[in-house]
Parts: sequence; structure tokens; C-alpha cells
Amino acid sequence: MAERPKADPAVDLVLDRVVPAPAGLLWRGWTEPDLLVRWFTPAPWETVACEIDLRPGGVFSTTMRSPGGETQPPSTGCFLEVVPERRLTFTDALGPGFRPLGAGLMTATILLEPEGAGTRYTALVRHADAAGRSKHESMGFATGWGAALDQLVELTRSL
Repeated sequence: MAERPKADPAVDLVLDRVVPAPAGLLWRGWTEPDLLVRWFTPAPWETVACEIDLRPGGVFSTTMRSPGGETQPPSTGCFLEVVPERRLTFTDALGPGFRPLGAGLMTATILLEPEGAGTRYTALVRHADAAGRSKHESMGFATGWGAALDQLVELTRSL
């Protein structure tokens, strides 16, 4: 597996937590569309559609619905790196086949590392510049990604 990526605090955001769930179940939550729609968006928002082609260059697309019932346009990107049960990197800067989309916001790496009876879950989200990082942080990155992780951990209890 590739070396653990380093965060640049000027442009990156990190969620790092040890969770009481095995890496294999967390991986399933990230890579099986019927499971991802059950946890991916922090409640009361919901994910109503998901498409996954789990390979570098393969599509990663989610569609979310607001608490008021408004369906958002799909957020579509592609996978850059797929290491089963350990590492998943995706971006919204590129579409399927690594096709540039023009207005990319981020590239995220999810690391799953067994630790004790659980898994060290690290989400490293890279932005093009400090303004993009700041905007994502002010949108509630820590709270939103943390709440989604809590939902994923809860989901793994039923798998």
C-alpha cells in the first residue's frame, strides 16, 4: 500500500478517529451503493441515489435530498485509487475516465487501518487552495463528516 498521505493544514481538512467497527464493514459501507445511501449524508439530509464503479477512473456519484424535499443535482466524480478494505481516493475534479470537470472542489482519501478492536478511520480532504478549504470548513466539514461517520458506524452494527 502507498505511504500514508500527509495533510497540509493550509489547504486540507482531516477527520481522524478510532471507531468500534471492522475495516471490512466500513469498506462495504463506502463501496456498496445500497449501503452508502443509508449513511452518507448527515441527517436530516438523505442520499437518494448512488452509482459506484469501483476502479480507478470509475464513476462515484451521489444525489442528495434536503430536509425540505429538494433533490440536489448529482455530485459526480471518479475514483483515483482503490485498495480493498484499506484505502479509497476519489475526486469531484474529474469525472469517469479521469475526464476533467472544470470546477472541482476536492480530492478525498479514506484510510481504514485496523487498530485495537476497531479501525482508525481517516478522511483527508484536499482542496486546491486555502479559500476552498475555508469554504468547506465553514460549510461544516467537521460536524457533517463526523455525523456521517457516526451513521456509518451505526450501520455496521446491522451488517
